[in-house]
Amino acid sequence: MRKVAVVGAGKIGSTVVDLLEGSGDYELIVIDRSEAALSGLNPRSLAKRVPLAIEAPGALAAALAGCFAVVNCAPFHLTTTVAEAAKTAGAHYLDLTEDVASSRVVRELAKDSTTAFIPQCGLAPGFITIAAWALAKHFDELHDVRLRVGALPRYPSNALNYNLTWSTDGVINEYCEPCEAIVNGRLREAPALEECEEFALDGVTYEAFNTSGGLGTLCQTLAGKVRNLNYRTIRYPGHAAIMKALLNDLNLRNRREVLKDILENAVPATLQDVVIVFVTVSGMKQGRLMQETYVNKVYAQMVGGEMKSAIQVTTAGAICAVLDLLAHGQLPQTGFIRQEDIELETFLANRFGRFYAPEDHSFRAAAE
Repeated sequence: MRKVAVVGAGKIGSTVVDLLEGSGDYELIVIDRSEAALSGLNPRSLAKRVPLAIEAPGALAAALAGCFAVVNCAPFHLTTTVAEAAKTAGAHYLDLTEDVASSRVVRELAKDSTTAFIPQCGLAPGFITIAAWALAKHFDELHDVRLRVGALPRYPSNALNYNLTWSTDGVINEYCEPCEAIVNGRLREAPALEECEEFALDGVTYEAFNTSGGLGTLCQTLAGKVRNLNYRTIRYPGHAAIMKALLNDLNLRNRREVLKDILENAVPATLQDVVIVFVTVSGMKQGRLMQETYVNKVYAQMVGGEMKSAIQVTTAGAICAVLDLLAHGQLPQTGFIRQEDIELETFLANRFGRFYAPEDHSFRAAAE
């Protein structure tokens, strides 16, 4: 039985614990500075609970001793600290961060590591990259690769058309930081919340706009190989305009704690959500201009006897699937591992990757 440390006992961390413990193949320790968060874990969980300030790297490394892997579900600003502690402890490292600067540090830590470092293992970045790369490999010449992801309330009822389903810090960060893209063959950075577009899916109108971090390492992988590559977050129409007013006109991008307090006390959370994954790739194939698309919707469902939101099951399911592939020797065991290094079919066949399996098998048939 593999010993795994889950750092962070919040919405995603607690779901990771439920999934891994439910498999019967992992011995878990859960680390969080908040005893309230630890006590909020599934009461049936046998995981060892360790109250510890994650900001103390020495103490954290000691707590990780003997672990096969560290699954980092802590806030993005702690990414580097947890990654360094994992390296000191000689454990494999996986995280969910969308923060570009933090992922670059993780990549540097991986260079001389004797264990695997696999950042950005969630939904976006994470699964969205795996799906996009699977489609891109079908083409002789790539023109456009467009990645769109959204975690949305099924029943929006406020001006933002939004409910809190994920980390508030993470949402604010991706709305503020610059966004990588390839435009006309050149790598560039674009501002968040810009280049807003509208599209319809199953009769529902959505908007999508630039947000930071969703591409993972795909810009570097496709540099010189694609005309246009971009990632945008899906929301209901009107959301971007209100967030731009809050962040820019009211200058809350420079007072993020104030904005976090406003959102968490005014915008309710919900478990009734839907995750939309929408990837479109176009280019030349056997002399013809062709397009392939992956579209999927994932809804809230039961995990470990508790209802979990769609963003919880997709994010936790993705990182658990990558951990499982690593534990079963289906991924390299040392160095930096990109999401593009993970085969889509292998991921979907995994017991934790099943949350992403489309109800119809048209995409899977195309991939084969």
